[in-house]
Amino acid sequence: MRAHGEYPTRRDAASRWGWTAFGALLLACGNAGAASPAQRAYLELAISPDGRWVASVEGDLSAQGGSPVVRELLIRSADGSRELAVPLPCGAVPECWPSSPAWAPDAQQLSFALRTPGSHARSVYRVAPNAGAQPNKLLDFDGTIKSMRYAADGALAMLATAGATKEVGATEAGAPVTGDIDALPPLQRLAVLDPGQTQLRWISRPGLYVYEYDWMPAAKGFVATAAPGDGDRLWWVARLYAFDNARNPAAERLLYAPANAREQLAHPRVSPDGQRTALIVGLMSDFGATGGDVFVVPTGGGAARNLTPGIKASVSAIDWRGSDGHLLATALAGDLTQRLDLGEGRAPATPTTLWSSAESLRELAACSGCPAGTEISLHESYTRAPEIQLGQAGNWRDLTRRNATLVNQTFSAQSLSWQSDGLTIQGWLLLPKQAASGAQGAGAGKLPLIVAVHGGPASAHRPRFIGSGAWHALLNKGYAMLLPNPRGSFGQGEAFTQMNAQDFGGGDLRDILAGVDAAIASQAIDPDRLGITGHSYGGFMTMWAVTQTQRFKAAVAGAGIANWQSYYGQNGINEWMPPYFGATVYADPAVYAKSSPINFIRQVKTPTLSYVGAADLECPPAQTQEFGRALQILGVPASTLIYPGEGHGFRQPSTLADVERRTLAWFDRYFAPH
Repeated sequence: MRAHGEYPTRRDAASRWGWTAFGALLLACGNAGAASPAQRAYLELAISPDGRWVASVEGDLSAQGGSPVVRELLIRSADGSRELAVPLPCGAVPECWPSSPAWAPDAQQLSFALRTPGSHARSVYRVAPNAGAQPNKLLDFDGTIKSMRYAADGALAMLATAGATKEVGATEAGAPVTGDIDALPPLQRLAVLDPGQTQLRWISRPGLYVYEYDWMPAAKGFVATAAPGDGDRLWWVARLYAFDNARNPAAERLLYAPANAREQLAHPRVSPDGQRTALIVGLMSDFGATGGDVFVVPTGGGAARNLTPGIKASVSAIDWRGSDGHLLATALAGDLTQRLDLGEGRAPATPTTLWSSAESLRELAACSGCPAGTEISLHESYTRAPEIQLGQAGNWRDLTRRNATLVNQTFSAQSLSWQSDGLTIQGWLLLPKQAASGAQGAGAGKLPLIVAVHGGPASAHRPRFIGSGAWHALLNKGYAMLLPNPRGSFGQGEAFTQMNAQDFGGGDLRDILAGVDAAIASQAIDPDRLGITGHSYGGFMTMWAVTQTQRFKAAVAGAGIANWQSYYGQNGINEWMPPYFGATVYADPAVYAKSSPINFIRQVKTPTLSYVGAADLECPPAQTQEFGRALQILGVPASTLIYPGEGHGFRQPSTLADVERRTLAWFDRYFAPH
């Protein structure tokens, strides 16, 4: 159950219970607002093999936030002297979206996929920056295309879904559930476009859904994570396979099967010599929201090894450095994002920290042919908007300055740590620097506090720019905000991430309430004006919290879960649940019942606004409807909204604007000054 609103990455990091809850939907609003100039969002990056060019998919955020409605493909020279905007055949209109930029081995040409507006179809184009960047079409395809990647011989691999009826990912709006609901939907498969050809050559077999892949050296074959059947539902049981012959595909070879239900697999990467495949393994509640330990498996077959056992961090991305064959990792360690060197990736060793900072680092892409280990990445913090940076790990420089004037000075962000059940819990406390006039202004005394629970639960609050919109408005009006990372979050190692399994709403809620106490003890916060909000897992925790405590005077729950027992059969991704609950609902209904808000609904006194998308596969609208209707019957102030056409991650600017307006009004209504 991932929160949305964060910008998609090439690994589809915008999905189910993402990095925040309120920060999934409302931080989407919070990143927009009426800022001038508009904030630039960088969605995907690719650096040429020789390090001379950087391609990026980007666009300006609207006043409502979310993802850019109109997107561009830009090519910049690494020295900053040239910037080329690729003319898109369908023009600067919504859904004419370029994606998956991939540089050819000669570094002279860039391929990209382009969505046909109003459909799920894609075309593949190629441009040459030294020849004016005019695109030439290579392929028309009747479905989705993503994750394009060249081999040394010029073959272009990709993940393709023929006859797609929806966009890829469980957070996207689902197709209507009609007809034979047991029939398989169109599946994403691994395919290759050979030089000079206009048709795809399929690598993976029909019926096998492929999630992520990497080429073997010399275009020998592939490694990939995959599961047979519905891809939205089955990622949690995916395995690692090898496809040894890229020219004449044969049956896949199993490389690694998870040792238990709490091992999900992500980000497979083959070493430069082809001998080892590294991947991230851990309990992950969403595809694309990645965190765990780094494992390495012999590509030819053999036992897997954990390279980071006991590390007090969660690894979110890995790549092999071409210059020396070292394995690099990006990890969250408490309040710090780190870039780590894991050496040759053959055995566990103490990582070397190349860079560490209390900011976010994402969309990393390495330059395979640069001897100095050049890479590109996006950097941002709560108060500074993202920019593309280029250079060696820990020694990056800005390539762009589109957001240079967007520096937020209206609030401060500080890391806060507290104790709960003998654990050290970390979170972020956002404090207004100057109170605005009005009910929450300087005359109101102590600050009201809104607790924003992140999505996930395997995710974390980490620094992302808040330039305007709902969060910015709350801070400007004098609200403080607490962003806790309770047990179950990323950032303190795999054992910590697994601590809320079979205990939803137990230890994690105690951690959050202890964080509220810590915030009150550290700042002038009014204990009688506390609010709570969240989306997805954060929406569940909001619904759950108001059944367990009356400390919160108002609540806003986005895409929540009221009844785990009925939810099991309603959602489109139920394979995520046994890893967390220990069994199916039919084998152990009691473990689901003990965490279901609906079973404690008579204890609710907190006014609660709840909302959801009508086409949400992950947290179906029936859950929000059941919760809201129960509150109304019991006489608790409540408001319930179901937004047409929206999936788990809201996309329409009008929806985002309405949620922002209603959320601000809801908290304002119940936080009148003393």
